[in-house]
Formats: sequence, C-alpha cells, structure tokens
Amino acid sequence: MKQRCIFVASVFGVLVASLWGSTLEKGLTPTQIDMLMASVKLDPSTRTAMNAVSNNDIRDLALNREIAAVKDEVFSFKLPTKGITDQQESGRCWLFAGLNLMRQEVIKKFELDEFELSQSYLSFWDKLEKANVFLEFIIETRDRDLLDREVQHMLEGPIDDGGYWGYVVGVVEKYGVIPKSFMGETHSSSETHRMNYILESAVRRDALQLRTLAAKGKTVADLRQEKMNMLKDVFRILVINYGMPPTEFVWRTVDDSGKASLPVTYTPQQFYKEVIGVDLSQYVSLCNYPIHPMDKHYSIKLTHGMADRSDISFVNLSSDELKSYTLKALLDSQRVWFGCDMGHNVHGKKGIMAKNLYNYEDLFGVGLGMTKAERLDYRHSSSNHAMVFVGVDLVDGKPRKWLVENSWGDERGDNGLFTMTDDWFGEYVLDVIIPKKYLPERILAIYEEPSVPLPVWDPAWQSLR
Repeated sequence: MKQRCIFVASVFGVLVASLWGSTLEKGLTPTQIDMLMASVKLDPSTRTAMNAVSNNDIRDLALNREIAAVKDEVFSFKLPTKGITDQQESGRCWLFAGLNLMRQEVIKKFELDEFELSQSYLSFWDKLEKANVFLEFIIETRDRDLLDREVQHMLEGPIDDGGYWGYVVGVVEKYGVIPKSFMGETHSSSETHRMNYILESAVRRDALQLRTLAAKGKTVADLRQEKMNMLKDVFRILVINYGMPPTEFVWRTVDDSGKASLPVTYTPQQFYKEVIGVDLSQYVSLCNYPIHPMDKHYSIKLTHGMADRSDISFVNLSSDELKSYTLKALLDSQRVWFGCDMGHNVHGKKGIMAKNLYNYEDLFGVGLGMTKAERLDYRHSSSNHAMVFVGVDLVDGKPRKWLVENSWGDERGDNGLFTMTDDWFGEYVLDVIIPKKYLPERILAIYEEPSVPLPVWDPAWQSLR
C-alpha cells in the first residue's frame, strides 16, 4: 500500500512538473530577454531612427516624398463638383456619400451655385429605424443566452453612426429627402458621441426590460406594445438633439444668374421623386472580398438598417471588374459611390491615396507586407469609409488615377477632392455601387440568385464610418 502511494505520488509529481514545465515554456525567460536585447544594436542608423521616431509623427518620417511631392491634378475626365460637404465628428460617411451622389444632379438641373441635401434629416430617421431594429431583435431573441454571439454583437453597437449603401436606399425611399436649409446641422448631429451614448443607454435599458417581461411570460404582442412606448423615448431624445423633422416645406431656387424660381410646396417624399428623380433601387452592390469565392451573391446576417428591409447583399467580383464597371458608369457622367479602407497609405491633409505612400518597413527595418485577402482575414483591413468617384485620368484607355469627392470639408486635399492612384484602388477599394444598366447579364443573373448568408462577424462586413 505504501509503495502504491509512493508510485501514485511520483506519477502525480511528474504530471504536475510536466504541466508546470509547459507553462514555464510559454513565458519569456531571462535568457530569452537577454537574447532579444542583444538582437538590436544601437548602431548609427538604428539610433537615428530611434531619435527621429521618438520625437516626431511616424507618418511624417515614413512619408514617401517621391509620391507625396508630385502635384498631379490633371484628369482626362472630370465631373463638375460644386461645394464640399463635411461630416465633421460623426460616422455618417455612407450617408454623405449617398447624398453627394444625388445633390450634384440638382445643382446641374437648376443651375445652382451650390446645394446640399439635409444629412441631419436622414440621420434622424436612421437612428429611429436602428432603435426599432435593435428592439425587434431583442424581442425575437428573448430566450437566448446573453452570451450568444449574435446577441452580443447587437448589444455592442445598437445605434451607432455606421451604415452602408442599402441603408441610404432604405431611408431615402421611406422618408424622402429635403434641402439642408430646412434641417441643418446641430452640435449633436455633427459631433455624435454624446448623443449616441444617451441613445444606447436608453435602448440597452429597454433591452433589459423587454427580456425581463418576456421571462415573466409576456407575449410578443405585449412586448411590441411596450416597444412602441420605448420608441417614444427614443424619438424624444432625437427631437431634442436634431429638432423636429419637417413633413413639408416651401422650396425655391436662385440660379447662378440670380434669377429666382416660383415657390413650390413639397413633402420630403415628393422632393425625392420629383426633384432628385434618381431610382436608387436600380443600383447593385459589387464587392471585392478575395477571402470568398468570386462570382457569387452573398448576404450578411443582421445588417438590415430597417426592420422591414432585407440584409445587405453583394456580388463578389475581381478588383479589375470593379474598376471596369466604375469606369463605364463614370464616363457616362454617373457618380459612383464606393467603400474603401482609409487606414492604409492615405495622407488626409494632402488628399493622397497611393500604394507605398508610407515606407514603414524601411523606417523600422521590419517586414509588414500582407495581401488584400490576408489583411481581411486577419482583421487588418475593412471597408471603413465611403466616398464618391467624380473623375478619372486615362492614358491609352487605362486609368492611372481616380478623382474622389470626400466628405471631410474643403481644407483637405484639393479643396476637398482626393486623388487615388489606380494601384491603391486595387488594394483598398472593397465596394462599388453601380446602376444595373452598366452591368452585363451575367452579373445581374448572379445578383438574382439566392444569396449565400455570411455571419455578421465575417470580415466582409464593417459598417462604414
């Protein structure tokens, strides 16, 4: 018996030692620390880099002067663009880009010096619709564990600023549009952080109450009635932040010769149909996500901006095809909405978007390269900003660079316009929205196929800011 105990104790000791040893191997030992310290020699070049980086903005030091110093603002084709919008401290790029696509047509049609559509008006309704989507989701998932991955996703950002092209279509088709002069920017609309905090505090509290009522046996009809009471609070918060959205307004114009038009009364829906006259339902979302097979129709769960709309969907194509259809639409004087990754090789002040704009590898002496697919798979890239193509520079029929209308005000770039090199397009443009009439039957047929659903945490989804 004694020998058996000694044997068991010995085996147990070996197992503990083995487990402890494997744990110790995971940590950095003093010897390994010494090896790492010895691996970096403070030679003149390393010391110079250390002194420079520790006292300056890394981007200034890594900036490729051969690219940044060239001021090339000549474009073989350029659409007229009057006025530059400014989303300020908000994540409404997708909405600004959508309205920028439409507003220039009004300027052209009525010969105006400038014109903006109200971003606040649509932001108001977008926030209300997102609150409804969130509370409906809470009702539908009332029996799920709080740690369910989809529940956690919805709780993390119930009413943020982000969105996509489908959100533009949904809110415009339902609520119409109005000129900015009838519902301008407020402090909260242009700097949304604190307002979003209040809204999300309210709806997260509401989520708690709905799940509590469900646990007590309340029916879905009971919960939806309570949801409407909760949305009254949301609506009140929105009115206090934005003002009350108008249901009709009297609009008249003064053209660039100074001639005033007769006043006309419009509802927002009438203004969209009669003045804007753009059928947003005729646009198709094309994407280049090389992490998924090409020539397929995908949708992403839980990405509908309104409870009565479908999740966003797209046809996955090569980057060359995105360029081809963008060029076709643009040369026919159609502005093109697109989403891209502004986290790489962008100089915001100069308005430059160029591959290899920053030489971080040379500055630090380390390799940082990844392919487009690898960046997406490892969460180093996402479609995080939306803008509009308004020009292109062609040489021998091929694009060298693209002209972009941004929504960061007129003090960046060339009075608010950015220049994108064609190789940057290939690396960092992920989504373009193209009218159906410019697409071949092959792509339209793919778009009509049942979509392959992707989870909301797929790298292909990142609501635009």
